[in-house]
Amino acid sequence: MHPGTRSLLRVILAGTVIFVCGATSLPAQEPAATPADNTKVNKRDRSKSEATADQAKNNATDRELMQKIRQALMDDKSLSTYAHNIKVIAQNGQVTLKGPVRTEEEKTAVESKAAEIAGADHVISKLAVKPSKPSKES
Repeated sequence: MHPGTRSLLRVILAGTVIFVCGATSLPAQEPAATPADNTKVNKRDRSKSEATADQAKNNATDRELMQKIRQALMDDKSLSTYAHNIKVIAQNGQVTLKGPVRTEEEKTAVESKAAEIAGADHVISKLAVKPSKPSKES
């Protein structure tokens, strides 16, 4: 056997061993308990009376209002990722908050941050409390 062939076979064998060992040590993926389904929310948002992000006004005042509220939410590290990602929609000074948060306390915190910036009488909250699912380890 040619000496170069032996080296090549060793490299192939080592690569195969590494691949097989690595593949068997990966954790098995659990199937999702329930698939994500936003059908009801999407139907609600199709209504002409519902504020959606594309209806936010592009005037400087509304853009600044949305930016300040968004920044206040992002600066609060005690809020969940859900709260950081809610929709903030400003239309002629009127702010609508939409999306899920994890707790009632978080909902109150988000609403109060928006009210501090826009004024309490200029905030419409359509936030929903959606607690995280309990882990199987509990």
